[in-house]
Amino acid sequence: MGLKNNLHNFREKNKDKKWLPAFSAIHTFLYLPNETTHNGTHIKAADDLKRTMNIVIMAMVPCLIFGMFNAGYQHHLAFGEIERVTSGFFSSTFWTMDNFTVGFWKILPLVVVSYGVGLAIEILFAMKNSHEVEEGYLVTGMLVPLIVPIDIPLWMLAVAVAFGVVIGKEVFGGTGMNILNPALTIRAFLFFAYPTWMSGDKVWVHGADPRVQDLANGATPDAISGETILGSLAQNNSSMIDSAGDIWNAFYGFIPGSVGETSTLLILLGGLFLIFTKVGSWRIMLSSVIGAIVMGLIFNGVADAGWISESSKFYGLMSTDFWMHLLVGGFAFGTVYMATDPVTASQTNKGKWIYGFLIGFISIMIRVFNPAYPEGVMLAILLMNVFAPTIDHYVVQGNVKRRMKRLKVKTA
Repeated sequence: MGLKNNLHNFREKNKDKKWLPAFSAIHTFLYLPNETTHNGTHIKAADDLKRTMNIVIMAMVPCLIFGMFNAGYQHHLAFGEIERVTSGFFSSTFWTMDNFTVGFWKILPLVVVSYGVGLAIEILFAMKNSHEVEEGYLVTGMLVPLIVPIDIPLWMLAVAVAFGVVIGKEVFGGTGMNILNPALTIRAFLFFAYPTWMSGDKVWVHGADPRVQDLANGATPDAISGETILGSLAQNNSSMIDSAGDIWNAFYGFIPGSVGETSTLLILLGGLFLIFTKVGSWRIMLSSVIGAIVMGLIFNGVADAGWISESSKFYGLMSTDFWMHLLVGGFAFGTVYMATDPVTASQTNKGKWIYGFLIGFISIMIRVFNPAYPEGVMLAILLMNVFAPTIDHYVVQGNVKRRMKRLKVKTA
């Protein structure tokens, strides 16, 4: 009690100081929030913004650790230093410290830059506007390193983070006021500002891009391909998933891709954890999957009916089995960790079903009709972020009209 009183006195004494929000942010991060409600009707609950953000981060930690192992594994595999994994999660080839060391030293700087630049900007805005530093960036700071290529230059990442935090969040008023998911805003900026670093068959494997210093002595990066399964299918080439083993590797995550997006298994477990803790919306997750399956089935029907030529640039992904779209690319990661963002998603239960369905539906549509960049979940989620308030508006208005009709019937 004495420590709490001393802290209160300290805040009161320095309430006009510009640096107080920075102090409060560090204190809140290290300790429990010390502000509680005293008057009026309020809801008593054990959760707060800090706990909610920490739960989401815990759900992403397995993807981060796996991504470190996979980054090293894909690097050594591309340079012919190890053999391809054939025994799934029990493979001794994959779970080696050598793989982890390579991945750790490549991914750690991405995490440091993401948090360092993002939190610095948040604190500066808090000090300028004299308001508290919210914990919203804790999740964004972890998401960003997981959705970018392994060799993205750190200065590009820093510029993108600055853009995403300022334009995608702070100009709207900070945490809880933004209409676009900040992490996806950062990725969209990278994609449109530096497209050659965000696409192609070499950016997904460390050392495979000729623009990055090669760590394998005597190797030739130009001769190495780090093509993803999604990229292969977009080129009408299904050789990367010819066997059941290839499909299981895609499910486990032993494939090239963004740092944290490859393992559908770990993403699924993370999604179940978010649902169990009531942090993530199961309605959005399930409806997104349903929307993707519906769109996939439509495309499969078009391809099977022969309405599109096999030589068409759309045929590869259009003829891909509908369920494969759930395993490859960033669809699973986007659905679980970004489509469910409570700030930018629909708030009504019916709205969540519509919102999620359209994300899945549009994701596969963009994926098929844009083979040059066969990943639609980023654009689909950002598009639906914009329409989420409109969806909720019409859902609420529909409920009001139905209740008004019932009221008229009762009073008639």
